[in-house]
Amino acid sequence: MNFRILAIAIMLTTNATYAQMFEAGAFVGGSNYIGDVGSSWYIKPNSFAAGGLFKWNVSQRYAYRASFTFSTIHAADKDSDNSARQQRDYSFSNGILEGSLGMEFNFLEFDLSEFSRSVTPYLYGGVSVFLHDELYYVNNNAQVSGNKTTFAIPMAIGVKGKINTRFVLAAEIGARYTFTDNIDGSNPNTLLANNDDLKFGNIFSDDWYVFSGITLTYTFGKRPCYSCFD
Repeated sequence: MNFRILAIAIMLTTNATYAQMFEAGAFVGGSNYIGDVGSSWYIKPNSFAAGGLFKWNVSQRYAYRASFTFSTIHAADKDSDNSARQQRDYSFSNGILEGSLGMEFNFLEFDLSEFSRSVTPYLYGGVSVFLHDELYYVNNNAQVSGNKTTFAIPMAIGVKGKINTRFVLAAEIGARYTFTDNIDGSNPNTLLANNDDLKFGNIFSDDWYVFSGITLTYTFGKRPCYSCFD
């Protein structure tokens, strides 16, 4: 019985020590929009995106992650393969300021000490809140009627690897399913007069946006006990 208690205590102590490994860094890349205006490509960055992120590595497989990202999303019907969209010739720009919380899962054990596997693919999921403009069209020109805070579900996949014992470089693609159909101005809010006449496209399908790029993070905090003698 005493041996079992000692073994459990050692495991908890080891996990608590590893849980003090943190990462902080930056994201740089591009963004694109998926909806009723512009190209129908799912991944086609056409605007600059940047932000910051923080991770708390609770084990070699899991990390809690917080991030903020900003971008000005652009889309134009002239870039579409659809002839009807090309003839309509709508275009818009919409600023996105996003905060996200979630969990990152490593497919392979990713130990942040030097005695470990150096590369792993990973998945990220959670919840996002983002600020954007409310748009509508007048004579093919997008107009701003206000701004709105909306929720989204982020889903990202990537690959990361250690540059050295302190820096981790990753490349990822992250799609956001939003709870709005008006990033592009296709479904204006009900405060506008005759807003039904301003609607177009599939009003029963919400918008998406995608962030694609790289992250560079710096690792700090106590290392696992087997690397404490560096």
